[in-house]
Amino acid sequence: MNSYGVGGEPTVEWDVVDSGIGPLLLAATANGLVTVAFHARPAVRDATLDRLRARFGTEPVAAPGSARLAEPVRELAAYFAGEPRDLDLAVDWSLTSGFHREVLRELASGVPYGTVVGYGELAARVGRPEGAQAVGAAMGANPLPVVVPCHRVVESDGGLGGFSGGLETKRQLLALEGVLPQPLF
Repeated sequence: MNSYGVGGEPTVEWDVVDSGIGPLLLAATANGLVTVAFHARPAVRDATLDRLRARFGTEPVAAPGSARLAEPVRELAAYFAGEPRDLDLAVDWSLTSGFHREVLRELASGVPYGTVVGYGELAARVGRPEGAQAVGAAMGANPLPVVVPCHRVVESDGGLGGFSGGLETKRQLLALEGVLPQPLF
């Protein structure tokens, strides 16, 4: 028996929810939230579901109102409503491994709401002080953006760095958390 129980095959439930940065696709297994996809319009949704299907070997199930997704939906709604919070959700880390997983776990536990960290500093925290570029690759491959807050990782010179959801989305998230000023209009 594996971590998915008798039968060993995970069921992946998903839904698309509105957020302050546009539609998000949320997907969860019995172990927790497994992916968050930005800009979840049909093309992004279909590509995300294809990746989940390939990774888990099972058809993701559309599950609006899913009990598995209820807490992530609630927590994200509060976050986007401006309630200062770190998202404390059960997470299924199975879409990451090795160095990427180590970096993402450190980010999730060690960079709280309203703060930022440099790529190099995050690399040093996981024992690879020369690994700033590798940290950037881990951020780009993060299957759980917002929940594992890769938007909080910035360049050492104060630049925003990259972001899988686009730099405008990163700016919006950092403004929501009070790190950057809110746009004037």
